[in-house]
Amino acid sequence: MIYRDYQDLSLSALGLGMMRLPVLDGDENRIDEAAALEMVDLAMARGINYYDTAWGYHGGNSELIAGKALSRYPRESYYLASKFPGYDLSNFGKTGEIFEKQLEKCQTDYFDFYLFHNVCEMNIDAYLDPGYGTFDYLIEQKRSGRIRHLGFSCHGDLDVLRRFLDAYGEHMEFCQLQINWFDWEFQKAKEKYELVASRGIPVWVMEPLRGGKLASLGEDFLPRLRQLRPDESAAGWAFRFLQSLPDVKMILSGMSNMQQLEENLEIFDSDAPLSEAETDVLLGIAREMAERTAVPCTGCRYCTSYCPMELDIPRLLELYNEHVFTGGGFLAPMALGAMPEDKRPSSCIGCGACAAVCPQSIDIPGALADFCERL
Repeated sequence: MIYRDYQDLSLSALGLGMMRLPVLDGDENRIDEAAALEMVDLAMARGINYYDTAWGYHGGNSELIAGKALSRYPRESYYLASKFPGYDLSNFGKTGEIFEKQLEKCQTDYFDFYLFHNVCEMNIDAYLDPGYGTFDYLIEQKRSGRIRHLGFSCHGDLDVLRRFLDAYGEHMEFCQLQINWFDWEFQKAKEKYELVASRGIPVWVMEPLRGGKLASLGEDFLPRLRQLRPDESAAGWAFRFLQSLPDVKMILSGMSNMQQLEENLEIFDSDAPLSEAETDVLLGIAREMAERTAVPCTGCRYCTSYCPMELDIPRLLELYNEHVFTGGGFLAPMALGAMPEDKRPSSCIGCGACAAVCPQSIDIPGALADFCERL
């Protein structure tokens, strides 16, 4: 296992994310406890010392399993992370109640790492609202030692990330972002990474394999990678890309079985970042993959001047591309949920004024109608 220096700690470069633990009969709320404990045992034996859970994972059962699995080991032998569930607006105002319950579920007196969870368009105003007391409460827990390191995760766009950093950045010790070689340009992960790094905040990575999609590439892409690294797997390329980013201190992977864990452990036995030429090839493949599913919006905004409904069409098409490539998921619906109802795709009246001036000849009304159908 390779390690990264973080303050006075030595963190395993690979962390075990406990969002996709093995389950029984396909029921995400029923964790296969025996299999999960066996995975934790292997992870501990092979040098993983960072474990990431959250209030909502596996219907609330992930924290329980984290507590059962890790309490069998000396408390100083691992680092445990959990999060305040701000993805659910009804939780604001209950920070203390939830935090105490999380400590109980995880069978611990403190969290080594604790996060404002999923800062995004939907909840940024609530996170910044002093009336809920979320920030004040968590800062107090840090002062008392029940939180050793305070940070946040963000699925929001650049403006949301910037607002949170402007408000609380000086108090944040790490930031967890969705970063992988496909999203480096597609989801503007590069800009987010650089923004956080420019504030002197270390970066944690989530979704390094984009939910597993980047662990299995088609034969039209793999041969190009094999020419450069014949023995590297698709998953290996994804992790090596992240090993190339100097401000990344933690890479979280939600492994669902022993085979995935063993493969990832083997990859992290060595530190083998990509060369500039290898990175260029990988990002070129990312662009090709995006072009196969995405509408080619360049964000020129000619369309918005002609839209009688005053829709932010480039933003809607950006979310459409995300939703199509992912095959669903929560990111696009979450962002749309923060928009006024009359600014969502369903408000398109199909007049075609936007398409008539689009330099890329995109069938914008058709794309928005398809978006509504997919949603």
